[in-house]
Amino acid sequence: MPELPEVETVRAGLSPVMEGQLIQRAEVNRPDLRWPFPDRMADRLTGATVRGLRRRSKYILADLDSDETLLIHLGMSGRMLISGHTVGKFHHPHPAPAKHDHVVFHMGQGARITFNDARRFGAMDLMPTAEADAHWLMRDLGPEPFSNQFNETYLVGRLKRRNTPIKSALLDQRIVAGLGNIYVCEVLHRAGIHPARKAGRISASRIAGLVPLVRQVLQEAIAAGGSSLRDYRQADGELGYFQHGFAVYDREGAPCTRDGCPGVIDRIVQSGRSSFFCPGCQR
Repeated sequence: MPELPEVETVRAGLSPVMEGQLIQRAEVNRPDLRWPFPDRMADRLTGATVRGLRRRSKYILADLDSDETLLIHLGMSGRMLISGHTVGKFHHPHPAPAKHDHVVFHMGQGARITFNDARRFGAMDLMPTAEADAHWLMRDLGPEPFSNQFNETYLVGRLKRRNTPIKSALLDQRIVAGLGNIYVCEVLHRAGIHPARKAGRISASRIAGLVPLVRQVLQEAIAAGGSSLRDYRQADGELGYFQHGFAVYDREGAPCTRDGCPGVIDRIVQSGRSSFFCPGCQR
């Protein structure tokens, strides 16, 4: 499932061809993805101009001049692919329609943006822009990791006396928005904290130290274009490459990358998800 860096990378890639641009025609090729599409979605999008693109947690939000906002969730295999426009140094011509091209945006300047989703776990919705924060997918989200609201005092307060494992606490979208399994594993390795340790039993200073590490890991991942493990692609179709720098994630049995640590990466299962860590330096 794409996490914050992947979604932010896609948002940034879409920005030059969507922001300030007219959706000349929207094409919806099926009634649903993970959930049914909103009523008359193609008609409501056609003729609208995209005022701006933003990200909230793992969702892309396109604010329209119709005072509606389009919510896009990539799901497990969703891709937003650009054609008919020069992206970076490359021009991508329009490809032939593909089997899983479920939604297509024909933009006024000639670009085409195709939402392709083989597994159909993605989603789209339309809502009044003024009510976007109250949407059922976003109303309970915690602060963004790069926001001023996500700070040392906040995180120490939220995790104080919590009896859940620190890994589970950081994955809780009500505590911090956008973090997923990959990047929490990487953050905890940098912090030297075992993923199964109870959050409420970790010192306040160590909890506070997680805040800059979360931002550091996410910034590095965004700069690398995210992590491509199976389905994820950037908006220009290219792979992300942060996975080549993983310290622990998906490295079971490999040596720890921390200087001087003789440990070997181990894996445990927490709430149905694999947690990768080094038993030698994560306590």
